[in-house]
Amino acid sequence: MSKGLIGKKLGMTRQFSSEGLAVPVTVIEAGPCVVTQVKTVENDGYNALQLGFGERKESRTNQPLKGHLQKSGSDPVRVLKEVPVENPQEFSLGQKVTVEMFTVGERVEVTGTSKGRGFAGVIKRHGFHGGKKTHGSHSHRIPGSIG
Repeated sequence: MSKGLIGKKLGMTRQFSSEGLAVPVTVIEAGPCVVTQVKTVENDGYNALQLGFGERKESRTNQPLKGHLQKSGSDPVRVLKEVPVENPQEFSLGQKVTVEMFTVGERVEVTGTSKGRGFAGVIKRHGFHGGKKTHGSHSHRIPGSIG
C-alpha cells in the first residue's frame, strides 16, 4: 500500500550524532490530514484518497468547496491533494490520517515546492555584495565583474 501525507516545512535545526557531529535536519509539521474524498476504480477510474491539510477561515472558503467538505464533515482546509492507494475501502470520509501510519526508521520520499522569487537579481539570487554607494558609482546592485 502506498502511503501519503501532506505537511508543511517549519524550519531547519540540527541534531548531534553519537560521534558529536552536527547533522542538519528539517522540521516538518506532517498531518493530521482529513480524508475528504475516496476515489475508486468504479466511480473515478483509479484508486486514490483526497486529503485535506491545514486550517482556513470559513469566510475565505468558496461555496462549492464548503459543500464538498461538508460531505466529509471536515472544517475548511488550506490544501487539498490526492494520494494514490491500493485499497481505498480501508478508509472512510472524515477519517484522520496521521504519522502513526509510518514505522520508526522507515524510508519516506518527500516532495516540496519552493517559494517563487520571480526574476531575481544577483544579490538575492546568488548572495553577491552590492557595489559602492558613493563616489559617483552607478553600479549598486548589478553584478559587475565576476570573472
